[in-house]
Amino acid sequence: MRMLVFFDLPVTTASERKAATQFRKFLLKDGYHMVQYSVYARVCNGNDAVRKHEMRLNVNLPKEGSIRLLVITEKQYESMRVLLGEKTQFDSSEVTDLMNFF
Repeated sequence: MRMLVFFDLPVTTASERKAATQFRKFLLKDGYHMVQYSVYARVCNGNDAVRKHEMRLNVNLPKEGSIRLLVITEKQYESMRVLLGEKTQFDSSEVTDLMNFF
């Protein structure tokens, strides 16, 4: 599964810029990668991991702005198309070979 985080944060004052930067740093530290500006994605191994990372997001939300979370399957993520521009290094398909231990 993939978690996609979309955000639009105010950056007009120094404190707002600091909050936006702290949120982006949290996303990177928590295993997200930037898909494009203000859109970050993270691989999760099942619904339990999604719930865990959603709670972590809630703890680290800035006080202002708009943040959306979308959870999709790997198959849905792989069907994403780049409609304008060139693919970047971040657009390459990240294969997620999940290990199962029985």
